[in-house]
This record gives sequence, C-alpha cells and structure tokens, in this order.
Amino acid sequence: MPRNYMARVAYDGSRYAGFQVQPNAPTVQAELERALTRICDEQVKLVGAGRTDAGVHATGQVISFRAATKLDAATIGRGVNALLPADIAIRDVEEAGEDFHARYSATGRKYEYRIRNSAQREPLERHREHWLPDELDERAMAAAAGLVVGRQDLSAFAVGPGGTRTVRRASWSRAGSLLRFEIEADGFLRGMVRGIVGTLLWVGRGHTSVDRMREIVASRDRSQAGPNAPARGLCLVEVSYGGPATRRADNADEENADEEEE
Repeated sequence: MPRNYMARVAYDGSRYAGFQVQPNAPTVQAELERALTRICDEQVKLVGAGRTDAGVHATGQVISFRAATKLDAATIGRGVNALLPADIAIRDVEEAGEDFHARYSATGRKYEYRIRNSAQREPLERHREHWLPDELDERAMAAAAGLVVGRQDLSAFAVGPGGTRTVRRASWSRAGSLLRFEIEADGFLRGMVRGIVGTLLWVGRGHTSVDRMREIVASRDRSQAGPNAPARGLCLVEVSYGGPATRRADNADEENADEEEE
C-alpha cells in the first residue's frame, strides 16, 4: 500500500523554467520525479509547497509524494540525491500523515530577496542576488514595506489574477553591502514578492514616495506598481505547517498562488 512521504528540497533555480513541470522545458519537479521514479521503481508524482518561477531558488521547499516502495526514508533520500543534478538536493525525507499535502497543509511561507548594494558586484554570487550600485533610502524602504503587512488585497503586485493575502512580516536588514528583504505570509500571489521588491526599490531610489506606495497598495492595479525585481535574487527559505491558517479558499484561486515566485 502506498505511503505518504514529505521531504525538504534546496535548489539553484538558474537553469530551470520554474519548479512545476512544463512541456519541453527543464524544471525542478521533473528532475525530482525522474529520480524518485527510478529509486522507488514505480511512477512517482509529487506536489511542491511553492511553485517557484523561472530563475527563483529555494533552500526550504517542501514536497510530498506517495510510493509503495519497501525502501526506508533515509535510503530513498540517499538514492535520490545520487541521481539528482548538482543544483538540486533533497533532505529530511520522512513518512507523513495520510492527510499531509505539501501545498494545502502549509500555513505559511517565507521568501528572502537579496540585493548586493555596492559599487562592486560579487561575481560568485551573481546567480543568488541582484546587484544594485545605486544609493538607497533604506528608512523609506522600511516604512514602505510596512504598508504590505496585514490582511489585504495585494493585486497591485500580482502577475495575473489577484486576491487577498495576510502578510505577517515584511522587513529589510543589512549585513555589509548585502541587503535582505524577508517577507512571510499565509500565501503569495504569482509575482507578488518580486512586484513588491521592485516597487520598494522605486521608493529607495526616490522615484516614488512612501505615501504613493500606500496609494499603490490600495489601487489593486498592477500597472501602478514598479517592475518585477529580477528572479535571481529571490529564494523560498521556509514553509511552515501548524498554527493558524488565516487564508480561506474563497479569497483566491489556489491555482494562482505564486509560490513563487515567484
């Protein structure tokens, strides 16, 4: 009888067309399913907690899958890692409850966006961060970030259909020349994180004001917000399970979630 498994996955999304399987394009899900199918000696289909877009990375992606294999979880993990390309790794494979679903059981997700804010770029980090030499008003950016916190319609930052989400935290931090934007919410609209970051960079560069950011949020109009920040700076760092799930299915179609990506 098939058992339900969960696992955590990390990947460099640079050469993939996103997490979710797509026709005629390399994806993270396709690589994982190929390896799992071979190790388990049966066709395996999986579900990811976040459907990250092309070029977006993850250190804390979560997947679930069912398999009737007699192999234990640790052996599955070792075998899959032996078959995966170097830019994808699986860890913490374990049996899960019958009702566990990597996506629908999640109560929160956290993304990080990295910006190298200095006159010189870091070549070894070019696939993981967005280089921006411009001087930024970080105080204004922090104030503007606070405007997306709470439960509200964030369609102004969505690519495609919008909807309501609860943002629990959105904050900037700096370590030397590296700026990090962290945002945690019950779910994300497609393109939402990069749309927010792109608009916050408008604020930081003085192209728009904090007051205007408030108007953009209220507009629910994507044409009012800034351009999406580049995918390479974005990473899904954590998926949480348990605790209050404030999002309701009738607020937005789950198929439009940006887990991703972005």
